[in-house]
Amino acid sequence: MSYDESQQPTRGRSGRSTLTLAVAALVPAAVAGWLVWQGMSGPDGGPSAASVAGAAASPSAAASASASASGDTRDDDVPGGTVPAEPSARARPLAGKAVVIDPGHNPRNRDHTAEINEPVDIGTTTKECDTTGTSTNAGYPEAEFTLDVSHRLRALLEKEGATVTFTHDNKRPYGPCVDERARIGNTAKADAAISVHADGSAPGNRGFHVILPAPVKGGGADTSAIVGPSRDLGEHIVGDFARATGGSPANYLGEGTGLDVRADLGGLNLSTVPKVFIECGNMRDSSDAALLTDAEWRQKAAQGLADGIRGFLKK
Repeated sequence: MSYDESQQPTRGRSGRSTLTLAVAALVPAAVAGWLVWQGMSGPDGGPSAASVAGAAASPSAAASASASASGDTRDDDVPGGTVPAEPSARARPLAGKAVVIDPGHNPRNRDHTAEINEPVDIGTTTKECDTTGTSTNAGYPEAEFTLDVSHRLRALLEKEGATVTFTHDNKRPYGPCVDERARIGNTAKADAAISVHADGSAPGNRGFHVILPAPVKGGGADTSAIVGPSRDLGEHIVGDFARATGGSPANYLGEGTGLDVRADLGGLNLSTVPKVFIECGNMRDSSDAALLTDAEWRQKAAQGLADGIRGFLKK
């Protein structure tokens, strides 16, 4: 199509046309605004009761207008219109802490007796790779108990921000051997490590106890750097485990302290990080067995262990 200059308005005509259109558009709007104001005004010229009630019934409109005026850029997709803050340090008190959980024994050890009976070096002597563990008189295995409590404990610690490593999670044919269990904690540079067990003592022997490393030095073992902090960890656990479970320290060792010191456990002798064992109760005593086989009690046990570990790490 050719350009026809005669079809374009002159500069003067264009200015007058634009002004006329603008005025024409403003007049109806002004009249409409005046009519709305009159409808909303009361007898004295102020806002009518109906208009006040309408504003009160629709605070979101006022809030929206205010937000637009102030430049508020809140995310309306988030409930409350605000973006949630990151979890505080108080909500995740163990952030940056590494914990190793060692579930005692392995449910499959019973199928690999030859392998778990092989001796391993624990520093000052040798000891079998691992054992099958004990069980209640009704047949509930210690190895299943330790995994259950360990899973519950891991969930609690991770919720508080800790990085948790297991020595095994029932995915190995047997073991790991006691020396490897210690190495896993050492490699993880754990701030705390705990081996979860239940005892197999005589009926009538009741209660829990925490096993601490003895001062041991020889061969590949040297506990001199961890004896003190391990005792501190153990004492925290004794107090919090008792509070959480309502249980009492063992009545058959430790003189009521809930603490026992041993030099014959490879998992402690070879550890270079603070580490303890806990015997949560005696599986061979019917009263203790009733607790150990109860899921609600096992949750309390895990909570007590988590509280003790937190107390040690946050002291």
